[in-house]
Amino acid sequence: MADGPKSEALDVPEADRTDPLVQLSLEQLRRRTSMKWRAHPEDVLPLWVAEMDVPMAPPVAEALRAAIDLGDTGYPYGSGYAEAVAAFAAERWKWDGLHVERTAIVPDVMLGVVEVLRLVTGPGDAVVVCSPVYPPFYAFVAHDAREIVEARLGADLRVDLAALEDAFVRARCQGRRAAFLMSNPHNPTGVVPTRQELEAVAALARKHGVRVVSDEIHAPLVLPGAVFTPFLSVPGAENAFALVSASKAWNLAGLKAALAVAGAEAADELRLLPEEVSHGPSHLGVIAHTAAFREGGAWLDELLLGLDANRRLLGQLLEEHLPEVGYQEPQGTYLAWLDCRWLGLHIDQDVEGPGVVSDVAGPAKMFLAEARVALSSGHVFGSGGEGHVRLNFATTPAVLRQAVTRMGNSVRISP
Repeated sequence: MADGPKSEALDVPEADRTDPLVQLSLEQLRRRTSMKWRAHPEDVLPLWVAEMDVPMAPPVAEALRAAIDLGDTGYPYGSGYAEAVAAFAAERWKWDGLHVERTAIVPDVMLGVVEVLRLVTGPGDAVVVCSPVYPPFYAFVAHDAREIVEARLGADLRVDLAALEDAFVRARCQGRRAAFLMSNPHNPTGVVPTRQELEAVAALARKHGVRVVSDEIHAPLVLPGAVFTPFLSVPGAENAFALVSASKAWNLAGLKAALAVAGAEAADELRLLPEEVSHGPSHLGVIAHTAAFREGGAWLDELLLGLDANRRLLGQLLEEHLPEVGYQEPQGTYLAWLDCRWLGLHIDQDVEGPGVVSDVAGPAKMFLAEARVALSSGHVFGSGGEGHVRLNFATTPAVLRQAVTRMGNSVRISP
């Protein structure tokens, strides 16, 4: 398995690209029945939810076909998934600290996050997040009777250590237990924390008695120019947890399975996960994710080349059609965080009723109505998100061109 795509291979003319992002037509994509393609009318270009417009990686498809042909559709068993992730981590991230005996299979990353947070916090305790951040961090945590404490990202969209320490102090007030739910790489900004940043986070967490839970679902999707560092690989993270999955990098959200990983000091706590948690993952999901980590490296390399080309194409398109938009090229994920505050579109809560805000508001609402392009609305990502949109660029260059052109035209014709 290769370490990743080489930088000298990146400047491939668009007409010569063969990566997974150029293999499906818009007509083929519209035949899909998943949320991305069915939540909006057919005239809408969907660049919102985190699904990629790619065919399935051949090794994953082959593993699923073999299981179906054999009728192997029972209950999951064994440690093959954890072994595959450990081998992937050793080769891709140069980290040999993922020990199979310190892992547990969970239904998916967010349900795994909830279960791990239950091990280290209780009702009324606090969970720190770096906003703006993935909206389910708020919903899942709040629904489980924990209080969210925000630490705003800095102006450079990176972790602000002073703000984080202040949040840790507030989270631990009155003797509460606290956890820091971290997005590594960060969703929606695409920032990939450096080892030095993660070491500083670990030190602060130790200082204030805060337990770290690192959502590393986008870890395989670090693009050329950046390096992913598993949080559990840094000094001071021995009492932390991480959640990993193949669902984002290999587009397997519909095949549920994820892995919870404990640091050396947290292994005994992970063993306290209720037995029923292990009944949630799908056997076919485990098969698919295992095949992705074990045999999907070549396909992933091609995808990363395509994503790198698309993020550069997006920058060119924005400069041409929406030069006022703030765009910081993401280091990882396939998500772009666009600053549209210059449009002056503010959320009108009274439209939906007192205290109620629609999931689509502000610039995202305008682009949906006027450009027929569906984006994720920034306000649902927490403090610092209003006036922004999140754009999923894991699509064909043709769709990306059409979408940004439409967005630019909608701004020019709007009163």
